[in-house]
Amino acid sequence: MRVTICTVFLVCGLVAPADAQQTPAATVPVGVVKAERRSIDKTLDFVGRIEAVNRVEIRARVQGFLEAVLFKEGDPIKQGDPLYRIEKGLFQAAEEQAEGALVRSKASKVLTEAQLGRAEDLLAKGAGTQVARDQAFAADEQAKGQVLSDDANLQTAKINLGYTDIVAPVSGRIGRTNITKGNVVGPESGPLTVVVSQDPMYVTFPVSQRELLQAQAVGYQIDFNAIKAKLRFADGRTYDQNGRLNFVDVTVDRATDTVLVRATFPNPSGGLIDGQLVRVTLEGGTPQEMVVVPQSALIADQEGTYVFVVEDGKAVVKRIKPGGESGTDVVVQEGLSGSEQVIVEGLQGVRPGAPVKASPLTTLKRS
Repeated sequence: MRVTICTVFLVCGLVAPADAQQTPAATVPVGVVKAERRSIDKTLDFVGRIEAVNRVEIRARVQGFLEAVLFKEGDPIKQGDPLYRIEKGLFQAAEEQAEGALVRSKASKVLTEAQLGRAEDLLAKGAGTQVARDQAFAADEQAKGQVLSDDANLQTAKINLGYTDIVAPVSGRIGRTNITKGNVVGPESGPLTVVVSQDPMYVTFPVSQRELLQAQAVGYQIDFNAIKAKLRFADGRTYDQNGRLNFVDVTVDRATDTVLVRATFPNPSGGLIDGQLVRVTLEGGTPQEMVVVPQSALIADQEGTYVFVVEDGKAVVKRIKPGGESGTDVVVQEGLSGSEQVIVEGLQGVRPGAPVKASPLTTLKRS
């Protein structure tokens, strides 16, 4: 009898774990959103960089001591505003010296002109010689040439004196100064500072040959007026001004196999900064009805991108082919029909085939 009881207990102990393994998996509560069909503009995304329409390096064109820095770094400036002043003394002296040389050469010209007149009169009366007349003519021509040379030297001296006042060639915002008051500056000193224009701004981005072919395949035409450009910053914010394409390069970069494209964006508030990296979205063509799902529903693995949908109370994997973005949603090109209940909350506890309890989310913001 003892053996029988022990055998029963042993059998129960062996059977119990098997029963435990057959316990149904716990139902996972999840939040779902219905995949929508929405009219979507054709879009293409690129990585671009902000460029100022005018970007000017300020350089000294004459050599001298830097007497004053006349701007505040980072301030907006207007064309013609004074930026630097170089000591003027030597340049003013050079101008006066050139003026003196011109006065002397003009006086010499008056004399040679009178001598030529007398030589011609004597030759006409038979009292002079042809040689004397020719010598007077040559002297007068030399004096004329000296006047022209001295006048050019005077103009050069005036120009050099003008270069001692360095002014802004364009309107925009000025950078930091690379050289401070008291230093010797000149053409070999390099850029003193940089001025970049602010409104409008360019955005340039490379487009690969593959993307150009894809764009042609879906009906894109290079119509500058029909294509609208939008920007998105690194933190995800969308720029509040739309741009327009204004240039497509005429050659392909052989190193990268890309074509450079440029768009112009208004920048009234100065939100775009020269050199800034941005995402560029081009919209154009006839809108198409596409399926969209929230970005938070997407999961990626080695095989690609997928979402979980609820079917018959269970979580089912749906492989998708995502397209561009539409606000906080993602366009789905393949994999969904537009009526699925897509899981967006509770994904960390979901496994393929696991039972789930779906709760529609009505507070999820979609745009």
